[in-house]
Amino acid sequence: MAMARTGSSAQVAAHSAARRSPPTARVVRVLDFLVARQGRRFGLSEIARELGLSKPTCLGILTELTESGYLVRDEAARTYGLGPALIAAGRGAQRDFAAAGVARRGLAELSERYAATCTASAVVGEQIMILERTGAASGGAAGIGQRYPFAPPVGLMYVLWDADDEFDRWLAKEPTLPVRLDTGHLRRVVAECRRRGYLVESLSPAGLRLHSLLAGVAAYELPAEVRELVGEMVSSLGERVYLDADLAPRRKHPVSLLAAPTFDADGRQELVLTLHIGGAISGAEIERRGAALTEVAARVTAEVGGAPLDSKITRGTSGSR
Repeated sequence: MAMARTGSSAQVAAHSAARRSPPTARVVRVLDFLVARQGRRFGLSEIARELGLSKPTCLGILTELTESGYLVRDEAARTYGLGPALIAAGRGAQRDFAAAGVARRGLAELSERYAATCTASAVVGEQIMILERTGAASGGAAGIGQRYPFAPPVGLMYVLWDADDEFDRWLAKEPTLPVRLDTGHLRRVVAECRRRGYLVESLSPAGLRLHSLLAGVAAYELPAEVRELVGEMVSSLGERVYLDADLAPRRKHPVSLLAAPTFDADGRQELVLTLHIGGAISGAEIERRGAALTEVAARVTAEVGGAPLDSKITRGTSGSR
C-alpha cells in the first residue's frame, strides 16, 4: 500500500498559519466555555484562569461580547453569562440545520429501544460537528458541539453516500495524520455501504483514544514527532469498516457504531446519524439495528423533502443486504 502524502513540516506550518486566527480562537474559547456551562455565570478571574488567558485580554473579549449582546454582565456580582443575541444566532443556525432537529425524535426512539447513545452530525465548514445527541453518554460518543477535523483519516462516512466528486475531494485533502492509503479497498467500502445503506464500524481502543485526541484539535498543529507517533495508532484507512463478507449472521462482531445518511432537497448527503454499540453483537443483530437506523434516516430525509442523489442507495425500506 502507498503512504498518504503528508507534506513537509514547513508546508504544514504554513498551511496552519494561513488558516488560524489566534485572537478569534480566544473569542470562540470564551463562548464555548460559557455555552458548555449554560445557566451559570462566572467572574473575570475564573474565566481567565480556566482558559489560560491574561485578565486584560479576557476582559477585552468579555466587554466586546457583552456590548454586542452575546453575553450579559451581572453588575452586582460582576459575573458573565450567555446573552440574548445568541438566541437569534441559535434560531438562525437551527433553520440552517433543521434536519438535525427532525432527526432528534427518531434518534430518541432508537436510544430508548437499544439503550444506546445516538448522534446526528454534519460537516460544517472544514470541520465535522455533532449537532444532536440522545441517550446516556457512552465512552465513544461525542457531545453536542464537539468538533473533529474533516480530512483523512477522519470523515469517511461524511462522503460515503454523496456524489463521487465529494469523495474524491475528501480523499485529496492533506491528511491530519500519516495513514496508509488503499484506494481500491476504499472504493469497495463505498460501493458496499451504498448498497447496504449503512456503515458498520469497529474501532480498537487505540482508535477510540485517537478520536478523543483529535476532538476539537487541529491535528496539523501537533508537533511532527507526535503526528508520526499517533499515526502509528491508525490502521489502514477504511479497514475499520466491516464489509458484507465479514459479517457472519451467527457470529459476534465487535462494533463501535452504525452510521446512515440523510439527504437534502438537492439529493446531497446532509447528516450522518449514528447508533453507538460499543460491544460485540451478532451479524443478524447488526442487520436488525442497521435496518432500524436507515428507517429513521429515510424518515428524516422525507420530512425535509430530500432524496438520495444515487438511486442505488438503500432508503431504509429493507434490512436485507
